[in-house]
Amino acid sequence: MTSGSSVAQTRRDGAWASWAPTGRAAVPAIVLLVVVANLVGVATVVALLIGVEDGSSDTGRGPVLWAVAAYLAVALPAGTVAGLRRQRVTNRWLMARREPTSGEAGHALRLPVDTALIAGLIWLLGAVLVGGVSAAAFPDPLVGLRTGVATLLGGMATAGVTYLLVARAARTVTAIALAAHPPVGALTLGVRPRLLLTWGLTSGVPMLGVVLLYVDPSNPDGPGRGAVVFLVVVALLVGGLATLLTARAVGQPLRDLRDAVQHVGRGDYDVRVVVDDAGEIGLLQEGVNTMAAGLAERERLRDLFGRHVGTTVAARALATGVSLGGEERTVAALFVDIAGSTSLVRRTGPAEMVGLLNRFFEVVVDTIESNGGLVNKFEGDAALCVFGAPTDHADPAGAALRAARHICDAVREAGEVDVGVGVACGRVWAGQVGAASRLEYTVIGDPVNEAARLTELAKERAGRVVASEATVLAAAPEERAHWMEDAAVELRGRGEPTTTWVRRKA
Repeated sequence: MTSGSSVAQTRRDGAWASWAPTGRAAVPAIVLLVVVANLVGVATVVALLIGVEDGSSDTGRGPVLWAVAAYLAVALPAGTVAGLRRQRVTNRWLMARREPTSGEAGHALRLPVDTALIAGLIWLLGAVLVGGVSAAAFPDPLVGLRTGVATLLGGMATAGVTYLLVARAARTVTAIALAAHPPVGALTLGVRPRLLLTWGLTSGVPMLGVVLLYVDPSNPDGPGRGAVVFLVVVALLVGGLATLLTARAVGQPLRDLRDAVQHVGRGDYDVRVVVDDAGEIGLLQEGVNTMAAGLAERERLRDLFGRHVGTTVAARALATGVSLGGEERTVAALFVDIAGSTSLVRRTGPAEMVGLLNRFFEVVVDTIESNGGLVNKFEGDAALCVFGAPTDHADPAGAALRAARHICDAVREAGEVDVGVGVACGRVWAGQVGAASRLEYTVIGDPVNEAARLTELAKERAGRVVASEATVLAAAPEERAHWMEDAAVELRGRGEPTTTWVRRKA
């Protein structure tokens, strides 16, 4: 997962929702959480067994409780050691503060399942032990069946809650593992098994417990009111906790994904979602991150493409593709060139000249694009600009003349260079030329050559801009009012005179 100061990550809201042990304290803290959860489960089952009347003497309860205490004294340390040994690989790379290998990451992702399996095994052995001791201690051996089944049901609920708790507490470890090795499949319980597990904890196990209380052959008179009430209260508490954990495990990532998609919709492609789930949700989180990264890369390429060929050409290419060929269009061509550039570079030096050219071309680009034109190419200290290609323009001649006036005014105000601007209008061929592996968008035709020739005349005119008569007459009346007829000249390479127009004096 990409991270850094330039990447915005979605965050968890709320202190409880954002808590998770990290670093070297992660695995021990999770083991301690599991021990506490199992002790609560033991206390619940013991309270239930004590509260169930069996109609016989209660002298058998003492040996059962002593057996439970002895088993806990052995099972809890053994389970803790087993859990720590099972995840010692995870604890090792967490303490070393390094990225896990692929195998270590996969091992860490199994932490919730491994912990729940260890808890389930301990409860299964405990149910067999408690059932056997009860059968031997009570006059009615069926009491052993009752206590064994009750312990087993309590173990199922405790193991399920253990899985949900560990999955919640270990999400920081999961995020680190998945950051190093993104998910490629449903590695742990997905959304559907989690919901089924929650149903089992909140409905299945409690209801089965109530049914067993009433069909218990060792207690034909049925359970007492206290036992039923106690079991219902426990079911409500366990169900509330399990539902809360499942809701947060599913709902919070979905809110993060919604926020990320909204960021992408607003054009912020640097957003990243923390991948902290190894199932379907994690795949979705990684998919959103991949999508955002792809869109960011596409936007970067489009920006670079637009900087090289112009935003309008880039947009057209992205929409229709690029190929050799083109079309005839009526356009206005504007050619701008710095006067005396040879002597200027000799005076300033190449490094300073580059800075001067960049400032000059910034004025040209801003002016041309603000008037709906395209800076087609830079030619040393000159630039060819077109209006009306590759996209249509309502008044290409008027926009070119207006841009020429604004460029001359801006350059004169800056006082760094002197320029000449020529403007011509007519039919040209516009399209891609070059080879299949290297294309360039260009315009070819007489107006382009005419604009370049007019630029040489413009360097000698007071207003520094000369336009052909056809261009001025094609412009809108409000722009035409800024121009006046100058002279008819024969431009180099043209066998007929060209009537020129210049800026009207203010």
